[in-house]
Amino acid sequence: MSTKLYNTIIVGPIHSRRLGSSLGINVLPEFGKFCSFDCIYCECGWNKDNHNDKKLPTKEEVGEALEKRLRELDAAGTKVDSITFSGNGEPTLNPEFPEIVDITLKLRDELYPSAKVSVLTNASQIGRKEVREALMKIDNPILKIDSAIKEYVDFIDRPYAAYSLDKTIENIKLFKGNFILQTMFLRGTVDGKSIDCRNAEHCKRWIELVKELKPREIMMYTLDRDTPAKDLQKVTPAEMAEIAKPLVDAGFKVQIKG
Repeated sequence: MSTKLYNTIIVGPIHSRRLGSSLGINVLPEFGKFCSFDCIYCECGWNKDNHNDKKLPTKEEVGEALEKRLRELDAAGTKVDSITFSGNGEPTLNPEFPEIVDITLKLRDELYPSAKVSVLTNASQIGRKEVREALMKIDNPILKIDSAIKEYVDFIDRPYAAYSLDKTIENIKLFKGNFILQTMFLRGTVDGKSIDCRNAEHCKRWIELVKELKPREIMMYTLDRDTPAKDLQKVTPAEMAEIAKPLVDAGFKVQIKG
């Protein structure tokens, strides 16, 4: 399958399964992937295949591009539900990420006050106080935990060596539930090894973790775009709903996207 990179700082707005009309911000290289994970399902492809461009946009470049696009959209009367940090990898790796968040919030308040500011992050950098505090300022800090089992995380997300699932969980607790938990559900085979997120132990441990972290919302989703690993398959919305039933019964808000 082919994968893609976002070759501009500002993308869209596009329709997002989870966020509606979403104006994307790519604070990473325009022609290269920059990430602390190497997920088997990443639409941007494998890290090793996308390292030609390592130039990160500055806070000034991001601010200028965002202001220009917001003014264009406002003049056209275009709806924007979310201004969303995503892009070609992990946005919190940009060293100016906290300052860029402040600039984005200021522009949102001035030009599109009805829009939410969202960040899609693998949470690998939230041990850094400045990153964590920046994420706590925004409307939707969407923190990814794909499994409560280290072996599953290693298989699905392929984090770099410095990543610790246990430390990440402890840092997420500092949000005191004011965050959105995002989890990918898939199945398939990679390098001769099988994975199935419908596995009973995986689901049991994930549900226990959700109850421990108490996120204000849970986003369960599955494959929607091309992936670098070839033999992956979707988990159906009905299957995810069955997995989520104990959480729904316990009063958690669960959003399922197939």
